Amino acid sequence: MVIAVVGIAALGLLGAAHWYVWRRLVRDVSTPRSRYRRAGTVLVVLLPVLSLLALVGGRAFPLAVERWFAWPGYLWLAVLLYLLLALLVGEVLRPLLLRLPRRTSRDRADPSAAEELAVEPSDEPAVEDVAVADSASRRLFVSRVVAGAAAGVAVGVVGNGAYGVLRGPQVKRVTVPLAKLPRAAHGYRIAVVSDIHLGPILGRAHTRRIVDTVNATQPDLIAVVGDLVDGTVPELGPAARPLADLRARDGAYFVTGNHEYFSGAAPWVDFVRELGVHPLENARVELPWFDLAGINDIAGTSQGQGPDYERALGDRDRGRAAVLMAHQPVTVHDSVRHGVDLQLSGHTHGGQLWPGNYLAELANPTVAGLERYGDTQLYVTRGAGAWGPPVRVGAPSDITVVTLASLQA
Repeated sequence: MVIAVVGIAALGLLGAAHWYVWRRLVRDVSTPRSRYRRAGTVLVVLLPVLSLLALVGGRAFPLAVERWFAWPGYLWLAVLLYLLLALLVGEVLRPLLLRLPRRTSRDRADPSAAEELAVEPSDEPAVEDVAVADSASRRLFVSRVVAGAAAGVAVGVVGNGAYGVLRGPQVKRVTVPLAKLPRAAHGYRIAVVSDIHLGPILGRAHTRRIVDTVNATQPDLIAVVGDLVDGTVPELGPAARPLADLRARDGAYFVTGNHEYFSGAAPWVDFVRELGVHPLENARVELPWFDLAGINDIAGTSQGQGPDYERALGDRDRGRAAVLMAHQPVTVHDSVRHGVDLQLSGHTHGGQLWPGNYLAELANPTVAGLERYGDTQLYVTRGAGAWGPPVRVGAPSDITVVTLASLQA
């Protein structure tokens, strides 16, 4: 019942947003029977349909069919967001633009000629009629200026954000001091990769860019912290296969994210193992200089596969440093209780689309970057891909090289 109410409310909000966009970008800038109005009306009806099909496509259509909806549908959602924001700014500017002084042909005429015209009979329309026509002309002009500027800003912002995603993530470097890390491990490098989100838009080429970028950093260890895919192994296995080429001295490790449980986590765990990436399902590996542990994502709880700190960390030597891979930052409070020194997470995308970062802050203790909670440090990467629209605004994608520093060095 609650889901139905939320769904109806969401559809109502989506409909209201499209009506507003139609009014400002189509109705207010065109005549009733113009080709522009007919074409604009068709698009305002068609685009939200494509967006809805993109959102439900993975559950209703094969991946090959879903791609046809995903590209235009998801991109339109991003454009819609920035159209609305730009048009709302336009609402503030509109009254100011309408009040700007405007010189008419009468103002520019010779004053003496104006006096003569004032006393001689004329067939020109009445002053009131001219004023009404002038006001209507000005409103149309301002509406077209605001609409054009809003459309230009939205397309420009989304285009730049899409280029950033499709170009691939950039390398970010962070140094994290750990009190328990021995001197011999000073400078140990972990490449942190999260939220790759292979699916109907991001595929094998995206994986290859990520693998090449990670390998170029020459890390000692690679941590893939969840949300690798949005689909099943039969559909997306070929897209994920370049992960077999990941190279690090101490290997590559993987933990599940919430999206793995939407797609079937167990088959993906088996598949990444075949690729040579080691899954950590509530498990721990004792490396020479510290313990590396991983927990399942919270989304696995409903399937009896949730996080289990006791299995992963319960019997370890607390005199050794512990690095934990956990997809969602919200688990950091459990990490504090279990003596974790550093938690590596993703999930938030840094908000992905500004001002989404403010919403992400409501649900996550840290949205991006490094913060301390008690004796535990939490690092959250913005992720290497994108969910939904292949667009990032104000939250560029990254692969982070975390360099561990020993306080004894």
